[in-house]
Amino acid sequence: MNAQAYLDLPRVRHAQGVVALPGSKSISNRVLLLAALAEGRTEITGLLDSDDTRVMLAALRQLGVTVETLGTGHVAVEGVTRFPVQQAELFLGNAGTAFRPLCAALALMGGDYTLSGVPRMHERPIGDLADALRGWGARIDYLGQPGYPPLRIGQGAIATDAPVRVQGSVSSQFLTALLLAAPIHCAASGQPVVIEVVGELISKPYIEITLNLMARYGVQVERDGWQRFTVPAASRYRSPGKIAVEGDASTASYFLALGAIGGGPLRVTGVGADSIQGDVAFADTLAAMGARVEKGPDWIEVSGVEVAQGARLKAFDADFNLIPDAAMTAAALALYADGPCRLRNIGSWRVKETDRIHAMHTELAKLGATVSSGPDWLEVVPPAAGQWHDAHIGTYDDHRMAMCFSLAAFGPAAVRILDPGCVSKTFPDYFDVYAGLVRA
Repeated sequence: MNAQAYLDLPRVRHAQGVVALPGSKSISNRVLLLAALAEGRTEITGLLDSDDTRVMLAALRQLGVTVETLGTGHVAVEGVTRFPVQQAELFLGNAGTAFRPLCAALALMGGDYTLSGVPRMHERPIGDLADALRGWGARIDYLGQPGYPPLRIGQGAIATDAPVRVQGSVSSQFLTALLLAAPIHCAASGQPVVIEVVGELISKPYIEITLNLMARYGVQVERDGWQRFTVPAASRYRSPGKIAVEGDASTASYFLALGAIGGGPLRVTGVGADSIQGDVAFADTLAAMGARVEKGPDWIEVSGVEVAQGARLKAFDADFNLIPDAAMTAAALALYADGPCRLRNIGSWRVKETDRIHAMHTELAKLGATVSSGPDWLEVVPPAAGQWHDAHIGTYDDHRMAMCFSLAAFGPAAVRILDPGCVSKTFPDYFDVYAGLVRA
């Protein structure tokens, strides 16, 4: 798949079946870092096998962490509390869930490290995180454009007597990185760490994932609303022994969407009513669009209309700040709505794997939709009958672009996905699984 230049999607009418989801990217990389920083050995099951987790695993091994592969998605990590290797050049691809937390952890430990990635990673801002870490006394130098990777991290004089402040409006990964790293200093100094958020915190459900997982490793963060977080003095990570990674709720959105536009029923397993991931709320978006949704503790099932026979979903005007990744799937579903659809409060799309507002605007327009957009919003007027266009869909080296536009195969146009192998970032087998669920 990685070497494939394009994939022509056959037109399809129906979708149904059951999908066992791959592990959550967000949980997988958090759990790997927590396991490395914890006292004791952690056995992890359900770990996602993808580009993003591979770069995290490679970095941890390079830093002296012993990781034993026990089977597919099954590893054991020997915690080191502090990385044994004090000098390293780490390449982290385009994995924000690896780059940002490792940056914070290494900055608090001291040493001599360089962190780099693919060209797009060097366009993704990190200045707010670097400024916060410098507020603690960390030494961070930009090796290219100020405010962006690549970075050099050196030996700083860390002190956390005063609260550190971080912007909340660009990426929740900055706060996650500071939270995950804070117990490194707490354990060494016996001092508490206070983090204050400046401005409105976006993507709050991802912070809830972070806090939930820290608690499972023995660190209870005290939270005052979404503005002030205190990591208590003498906090230290201790392995829970075993931990299972949930299925990826963002990935679930594509399959639940298939059920909504392909009749269904389509069931995903691995996430459900008991999930700690905010993106399970995408099921509520589908219900508002007219799909029938049922949930169990670890499954969600969707049945819907058959858009290939002319049925339509209900149009929406919604704030997607809490579920920005799954919101991309909603934008693709707008092709089949009964009126204009508006996605609001999605400014974080601008700094993801690509500028997703620009990318979705461009590619939806190719199919015949009338699209308009602004700094943090997108509006899609679906193509009328006879207005659909055949399209070669650019994916911008962004896995979610490729998976979203697989939904376009339910329309009357011929759809070619360029660079389909970009799905390897989170779901290398996506198009094989997709093909097993749809039929003409």
